[in-house]
Amino acid sequence: MSSLRIPSAVTHPEFADGLWQHTCMEVFIAQADGSSYREFNFSPSGCWAAYAFSAYRERDLAWAPSASPQLGSHTAAAGWLLQAWLPAELLPESRDLRLGLSAVLETRNAAISYWALRHPGAKPDFHQRESFCLPLANHPDSDS
Repeated sequence: MSSLRIPSAVTHPEFADGLWQHTCMEVFIAQADGSSYREFNFSPSGCWAAYAFSAYRERDLAWAPSASPQLGSHTAAAGWLLQAWLPAELLPESRDLRLGLSAVLETRNAAISYWALRHPGAKPDFHQRESFCLPLANHPDSDS
């Protein structure tokens, strides 16, 4: 943990592009049977980003998040914990979703490493559909 560069918390967390260039967590969420998906980036600073894609790396520029996620983050001797709560309206409309969970870790000497539940290719590419490997039941009657 002491070798990681972890962004400091900000007073007023907000939407921010480029979070993936430093230590952050990423969540990709897609319908099991479609080509569209959402990407969420969560920084330990509390800042976040949300994007919609109509297909592999084809960003839907018309989509804008209608709500903000809530983040909590803290470090401890044994590790770092980041919790994110996503409002249901940010999720794709489906009862059968797949998640891709990943992390970008930056060290104090600016080295970057990429971690994911699954790296289907030779190089890390979190947008590859095969990396969305964790099933998630999305219940419409849930508030998050």
